[in-house]
Amino acid sequence: MINRRNFLKAGAVGGAGLLASCVAGRRIAALKPTDRGSSLAKFAEPLATPRVLRPTPNEVLDIAMTEVRQKLHRDLDPTPLWGYNGIYPGPTLEVIKNQRVAIRWANRLPPRHLLENDRCLHGAKSENQHGAPPRAVVHLHGARVPPESDGYPEATVLPGQAATYDYPNIQNSTTLWYHDHALGITRLNVYLGLAGVYLIRDAAETMLNLPSGAYEIPLVIQDRSFKSDASLHYPEEWEEEVFGDAILVNGKVWPYLSVEPRKYRFRILNGSNSRTYTLALDSGQPFYQIGTDGGFLAEPVEIAKLTLTSGERADVIVDFSKRRGELHLINSAPAPFPGPPGQGVIRAVLQFRVSGATGDDSALPSKLEQSVRLREEAAVKFRTFNLDMHEENPRCTEAGFRWLINALGWDDDITEYPEIGTTEVWNFFNLSQEVHPIHLHLVQFQILDRQPLMPDPGREGFFLPKAVPGSKAEPAQPNEAGWKDTFRSMPGEATRIITRFEGFTGKYPYHCHILEHEDYDMMRPFEVIARK
Repeated sequence: MINRRNFLKAGAVGGAGLLASCVAGRRIAALKPTDRGSSLAKFAEPLATPRVLRPTPNEVLDIAMTEVRQKLHRDLDPTPLWGYNGIYPGPTLEVIKNQRVAIRWANRLPPRHLLENDRCLHGAKSENQHGAPPRAVVHLHGARVPPESDGYPEATVLPGQAATYDYPNIQNSTTLWYHDHALGITRLNVYLGLAGVYLIRDAAETMLNLPSGAYEIPLVIQDRSFKSDASLHYPEEWEEEVFGDAILVNGKVWPYLSVEPRKYRFRILNGSNSRTYTLALDSGQPFYQIGTDGGFLAEPVEIAKLTLTSGERADVIVDFSKRRGELHLINSAPAPFPGPPGQGVIRAVLQFRVSGATGDDSALPSKLEQSVRLREEAAVKFRTFNLDMHEENPRCTEAGFRWLINALGWDDDITEYPEIGTTEVWNFFNLSQEVHPIHLHLVQFQILDRQPLMPDPGREGFFLPKAVPGSKAEPAQPNEAGWKDTFRSMPGEATRIITRFEGFTGKYPYHCHILEHEDYDMMRPFEVIARK
């Protein structure tokens, strides 16, 4: 397992692979993988596809969180995991736009948590140490839902309890995902397997004639590490970030996928706790992104590489028609991200084996969805947010710091009260040295622009919440121009987003989606209120 505490060395550290930055006065060095995952054979087993559930509006669908033992690689014994309805990842849920669905999420986990839990994190405290009853709550990431069905981090249920959530599905066709969101232990519960894909479909999607059925495949990408007995390896104390040394796709370590020489549609999810992926095909051929977190782009965007931080999704088309034999989905993103090329990189992700012959009547349309842009002049409020590391007396870390937003954590008073039906611009200043994937609950938003920040003369490698004089704000990249619910806030940049708060009033979170950051303490509540 690779994590920041493993890297930390006092003073200067020589050798290749150094990350040229300081964290709490220390430098970060490369770490050779030491866990079992790095030695597992690659492309030894076929990709698994989670089974599909299609709930109907007239039923309450029961989904239970249970402990399972599942083989993640042919050379591993079954691994103890937590899954939805007995599988990891959980079943893929397919619903229809504007059809209300009710799901009863039942906590049937064992009475003792499988992983050690640092007790000083918010929400964890002494009653939730290793061996305590595991709290859980389900968040449908990217969904516009009432607050009582959002999976608020404090609305947890214990083993033997359940909560029924209503999902109105009042969104266009898109790729969402559901995962645990329990306060202070999200990183543990998701790492154990509590995650799955949720697809909203509509008539407009059907009219596009995209690859479908066996040619439309979700790819849930996560990194994990294993102990010698095949159980998951995770640090006992809170770490700033945690990176596994094996890549899993749909719950299999480095699988292969047999494909026909035709177009395929892949719904890609970065479901990792901390790791960022920059994905490409090793053949060098481009692929086409047709959708973002919130649905279709206006038109396909041809790309050679795709960067996804934790929680982001991409809807892509890959055309294998001119290929035979093997090619690979590879990753080049450093860990932590960004960083020097090669630092902490796990290159292999998934192997494609192209063979056979087939017809292909699917399309790659030149137009996908009419683009509707929110107007900045319609915004009634402009807010700013500083993303930064704050040193303090040691609490949860030997380095003695927390990740905070505007120097505030989860338990501090609410400072954002947007009014229902209004448009706001939120500007995030990343003053730190690493990426922060920022996720807002309830809303989908659009990225307005990014602008470089001035270096902080008092802290090497950090930044001030001021734009570089004379610099220009750059618009979002074409493949980010659609609706988003998670965006990457890059070090030394100000990123502006615009959103309209509509649908429901109530309290929701916004937070960094590096789960280790979220758990301590880069998460804040906001409350949508009635118009004054």
